[in-house]
Amino acid sequence: MLSGTWKRCLSDPLICRSSQTLAVIGKTAYIYGGEIRPREPVDSSLYSFSIGQDESVQQIPISAITASHAPQPRVGTASTVIQGKMFVFSGRGGTAMAPIEEHGAFWSFDPATQSWSEITPQDRESPFPPGRSYHALANDGNDTIYLHSGCLAKDRLADLWAFDVSQRKWRQCAAAPDPPRGGASITFASGKLWRMNGFDGTKEQGGTLDIFSPGDNSWSTVRFAADGREGPSPRSVCCLLPLKIRGRETLLTMFGESDPSSLGHQGAGRMLGDVWVFDVDSGHWQEILPQGGSKPLPRGWFAADVVADVVADSTVLLQGGLSMSNERLDDAWLLEVH
Repeated sequence: MLSGTWKRCLSDPLICRSSQTLAVIGKTAYIYGGEIRPREPVDSSLYSFSIGQDESVQQIPISAITASHAPQPRVGTASTVIQGKMFVFSGRGGTAMAPIEEHGAFWSFDPATQSWSEITPQDRESPFPPGRSYHALANDGNDTIYLHSGCLAKDRLADLWAFDVSQRKWRQCAAAPDPPRGGASITFASGKLWRMNGFDGTKEQGGTLDIFSPGDNSWSTVRFAADGREGPSPRSVCCLLPLKIRGRETLLTMFGESDPSSLGHQGAGRMLGDVWVFDVDSGHWQEILPQGGSKPLPRGWFAADVVADVVADSTVLLQGGLSMSNERLDDAWLLEVH
């Protein structure tokens, strides 16, 4: 049986927000975007702090990285780390809080130079994915970024696109199984892209793991009982992360919103605080029960990433989000699964 241990890293008003992104590069966590008040993006600064197992709350300073050339403030964006850099695509912003249309471009942050670059497609006439919010990004660990689903101004999407980083070229892949959704989660593990959860405009999605095989451009589906006993219950605005636990390939999902608020993005629904791990080889789920008394509040609309080479490959960093009392959270926690 697996178990987990939560450790609070810090709490600071500088990183109080929801609908943000979090990227762990080396021993540093980078936080970008999000909102404190509904539909009002925070500034365009990037906030960073060092990750360490023995540091107390008071000992971890937060640095604000402000650049003259930077992406505009946005919420509901998505990020992924590839080739040592953080890549961010679209989101929602501006006076109309509409999807930010950048014609297929990414913003890339390089921690070595502490600077942003706009990565535009090599051929601006070729098809590219439209701007969107509450979408998902992942990468294959080599040269390809995957972009999936999200919300347009009115509709939701089920599309999948692949971006070749070195060639700066988009390729549209087979669309994921219906329904279209926002707030879904994807990750890349064992040579495949995995998708689950999300909100289709009526209800939270659950009970399926959809698997994309890049080699033959096709999807397959693993079904499970989403009852909170045999597998995680339906949810959205959560996470899906690849972890190697005791040498085994696994996927971790946790927390999220299970019942949407009648106020939409301006309110909080019912938030979850559970953690589940899927064993890729056996195809079984296991709930991770935390040891000790300290653990984060249930939440959705948060950010999380794997912390590799700092603590252990089976460690996750969780930051911020929206609580069930409709308050933005300013904390950061480490979860070690063992």
